[in-house]
Amino acid sequence: MSTPDKSIDPRLLASAKAEFMKQGFLKAELKTICANADITTGAVYKRYKGKEDLFCAVVEDIVNALSDFMASRSEVELSAFSNEEIYSSWIMSYDAMVPMFRMLYEYRDTFALLIGKAAGTRYEDFNHEFVLQMSRAYVRYYNEARKRGMAKADITQEEFHVLISSFWTCVCEPFVHDMSWAQMEEHCRIVCRFFNWKEVIMLERPR
Repeated sequence: MSTPDKSIDPRLLASAKAEFMKQGFLKAELKTICANADITTGAVYKRYKGKEDLFCAVVEDIVNALSDFMASRSEVELSAFSNEEIYSSWIMSYDAMVPMFRMLYEYRDTFALLIGKAAGTRYEDFNHEFVLQMSRAYVRYYNEARKRGMAKADITQEEFHVLISSFWTCVCEPFVHDMSWAQMEEHCRIVCRFFNWKEVIMLERPR
């Protein structure tokens, strides 16, 4: 039995990423991807069902990274948090926010693909679905702060969705516009000043 040629995979994915970034999923041509990778279409279909599966393989790492990032912050038992921990979770700071920007910057090319050029794939509604996940997580933290008498404002789930949608757009836009890391760092500081969640929920420090 012949051994599959694994050397094809890196150049196939690199060629696919370049074509998807240039054309977007809908206009990308599988024949162009194959030509630039110097492989046959048959070699692609031995590995993927088609162009969509190939796109999903290109963005798989950033999808998994974002899934893990969200799980680390949402799949926690909030009742075990101290009042001070709940309070601190609402304070926007550069040190708290920059790890997300660093992670996204590491995957900046495929992240830009995921959020801006995935129309026609299973990820075309990724932004909307991710905002829903974030909104549910924020509502959990808000309800916990409210239950403890720390959050004084009455914020609806719909309002949280609007705010988180705006917040996520602010996170994404630097990658859409291909900012440098130095620009990202400054943007992170600005976002932290702009989204004052403490004021939004009228958070009071626990006594």
